[in-house]
Amino acid sequence: MGEQAIADLDIATFWEDGYAVLRGVYSSDEIASMRQAAYDSQGEGGDLLVNPRLSHVLLDGRMIEVARKLLGVSDIVYLGDSSFTINGTQRGFHKDNTDRLDPQAPDWESRYTQLRFGIYCQDHSVHTGGLNLRTGSHEFRDTTSGENVYVKTTPGDLAVWSMRISHSGNGMLLKDPSAPFPLPKEQDAIPAEDVAPIDGDRIAIFAHLGANDSHAKRYGDYLKTRTYMVEAWRKRPYDAQVLEEARAAGLTVRDLPSEVMNDPNAGLNESWQPFAYEKKVSSADTAGRAPSQQRRAG
Repeated sequence: MGEQAIADLDIATFWEDGYAVLRGVYSSDEIASMRQAAYDSQGEGGDLLVNPRLSHVLLDGRMIEVARKLLGVSDIVYLGDSSFTINGTQRGFHKDNTDRLDPQAPDWESRYTQLRFGIYCQDHSVHTGGLNLRTGSHEFRDTTSGENVYVKTTPGDLAVWSMRISHSGNGMLLKDPSAPFPLPKEQDAIPAEDVAPIDGDRIAIFAHLGANDSHAKRYGDYLKTRTYMVEAWRKRPYDAQVLEEARAAGLTVRDLPSEVMNDPNAGLNESWQPFAYEKKVSSADTAGRAPSQQRRAG
């Protein structure tokens, strides 16, 4: 399934808005299987590639094909960043890329080529609990720019967004279809009787894929600083069979679990922190200055 949705994907609109929703990429049986796989995988740790119940989400070719079409490249990299959530509690606008606020940082020097995919395994077209995005916010170095939208997905849809876009989980949909979508910070003040119902347990599956380029290199290096990622990788590293399955599916895999396994400096940051880079300066600024004197930014 999904061939027509991928064929109809509007590349220009994606890069303007920062996201897209491909309708009906997965069958109802596939979604039911994903829901059960998530229940059965609770507490096991690791990313999706090492989860035999859910690795097909990465390897069946549909996400890879979407990434290739949006990015215009054939070499798609996977950096071990994927997961599922059941009734997750995260709420509040944030970005997922490495350099989130600094306009001079490398993430903002060119079109950002790293993508987040999301499969929501229940209805959010008339049910609350879905994804909020700020349209066009992948072009802004803040989390307040861009119109707030509630992404009305149905089971079987595949959402994809730029990792620079401002987004929030656990969005709120109101019963009144003419009402504006509440911001995350407004949700606690809204009477429960005004909120659309939930559609059972909120199960979502997320995965990063991107072009195998300098943005990917920097994002992988950043992931190595994050505690939650390093703990997951160390708990369930890749073996030769997993890496071969990914290669056969058309993915380039950077084996970050192997890189961090015995690195005492990996995983020291519980939360996002600015990631250092070599600051660009003009030739006039660097005249007569030794390389060691050039500033680093964080």
